[in-house]
Amino acid sequence: MKIAVIQGPNLNMLGIREQQIYGPMKLEQIHQQMKDFADQNGVEIEFFQSNLEGEIVDRIQECYGDAHGIIINPAAYTHTSIAIRDAIAAVSLPTIEVHISNVARREEFRQKNLIAPVCASSVVGFGPFGYHLAMIGMVQILNEIKAAQQAQQA
Repeated sequence: MKIAVIQGPNLNMLGIREQQIYGPMKLEQIHQQMKDFADQNGVEIEFFQSNLEGEIVDRIQECYGDAHGIIINPAAYTHTSIAIRDAIAAVSLPTIEVHISNVARREEFRQKNLIAPVCASSVVGFGPFGYHLAMIGMVQILNEIKAAQQAQQA
């Protein structure tokens, strides 16, 4: 079981930028916690971060045939990127969207979410712990898919 974690623009600045919104935790620390959980659950995990929309689209497409699920924080592209939305829809992999802050309580321009409709679920507003919740959810989704496939083969 392999999960790809895709991080969008400015997430490489976590721990530095707007700590009152995003907190003091750095992206590397979040990834280490996710890796620890993955190791404890026999899951392979791969991390990717880019500030460039096209690179994020490319990485999503590369997940097809390589990963079983995607955890993505598209960051600001959540509100603007039809390309990322279409890439998620195209690969048809279980995808969980994560946002550190509660975007519904933020600026009006953040109220439009193009990504959520093509995701299995969204985790918002739990801070960095949201990534842990997404990992638990993704492992559950992938185990249910595996069980359903085994039942069909029986």
